[in-house]
Amino acid sequence: MEELNMTEVERRCAGKQTFALFVYTPMCGTCKLAERMLEVTHEALPTAPLYKINLNTAAPLAEKWQITSVPALIIFNRGEIQETHYAMQSVGFLFEVLQPLI
Repeated sequence: MEELNMTEVERRCAGKQTFALFVYTPMCGTCKLAERMLEVTHEALPTAPLYKINLNTAAPLAEKWQITSVPALIIFNRGEIQETHYAMQSVGFLFEVLQPLI
């Protein structure tokens, strides 16, 4: 899962790209578990456009996108937020969320 900075995320949105963005903070234990589940899912779906961003380095995006907690998985469709998930229920759930992006 490639790490993006705020500028790179904004560029992808401006380019009307479809992708998933995992939002985390380094000290969040639940984020580490969610990231591991996403890594397993990404191994099964290697072409899924999945990225991550450290919310501590992208605080303005939290307000802009109204992120209420981490971890969060934001699905962008043509540069616009389509859905936001705060509960990474299982690898199977994440597979279902990411598969349509391929």
